Amino acid sequence: MICKKILGKLNIIAQCRSYGLSAWQCPQFLFLIMGVFIILSSVVSYLIGVRFLADPEIVAFVVIIIAAALFIISFATTRSFERLAEASRMKSEFINIVSHQLRSPLTNLKWTVDLLFSDKIKTSVSKKEEYFAVLQENANRMLELVNDLIIVSKIEQGIFPQRNQEISVADIFLEMISGVKIYAEALNIKINFQAQNNLPKIFADPSHLKIIAENILDNAIRYSKGGGEVDIKVEKRGNKLFFKIKDAGVGISEKDKKLIFQKFFRGENVLRKQTQGSGLGLFVVKSMIEKSGGRIWFESKVGKGTEFYFFLPIK
Repeated sequence: MICKKILGKLNIIAQCRSYGLSAWQCPQFLFLIMGVFIILSSVVSYLIGVRFLADPEIVAFVVIIIAAALFIISFATTRSFERLAEASRMKSEFINIVSHQLRSPLTNLKWTVDLLFSDKIKTSVSKKEEYFAVLQENANRMLELVNDLIIVSKIEQGIFPQRNQEISVADIFLEMISGVKIYAEALNIKINFQAQNNLPKIFADPSHLKIIAENILDNAIRYSKGGGEVDIKVEKRGNKLFFKIKDAGVGISEKDKKLIFQKFFRGENVLRKQTQGSGLGLFVVKSMIEKSGGRIWFESKVGKGTEFYFFLPIK
């Protein structure tokens, strides 16, 4: 596994494609070019040194100093380019996802409003109620996206409020499960919740835990293949509560695993399934769990499903 990750890092072409850049704009390729330049500079420095300096140790020392300085400069420059490339990629994904997520409900809103105001089509009261339900659903979709963007903005600025209090994890998860029960049943998905007996309360922000539970449950249901079960287990381990959420969904490919917690990222399996989503849910979940002193990780196989694990400190 480690060798595979190292080889993945060395695959410069794949790295450049992930940023959507040409080779000459790609940070990894630039670092390779600068590495060649450092080697050539070291050789030239050595040849000049042995010509003008009698002591070979001084020559070696000067060459090492020059090589080290060039390496530090090239590394810092490459990291700066890498951050710019990542920012550019995220901006493109943001524009693509937000425009898509807004375009569909706005189109539906326009079509429904035009239909309601049209004199050519006479509709019954029940039909109008159906159209108003469409308006409400699409307005809620846009409001959900705006709320996600506001949460992300506050998290990144470090101003997202955290009001900790003693809360029951089981009660919050049961409340969230009740809220998505109809949605899950419509997709023929059964949600199983199992909490250890005498589970202690934790000291955390209830609104944060609700957002965590809502996003993880929504992902587990949304990306399931239709039918199947979502299993949720909570138990006490030492001074922490351990959570496990297992689904039988589309899974996450190996190349997407390292990006899954990034903003606006949506895996290729998810895009192939054409499900709605902003790519913000897991970023928010990870940020809130870590802010509460916990940690989240996952295991996944394509076509088999995903298991998310996280823990939160009791106090």
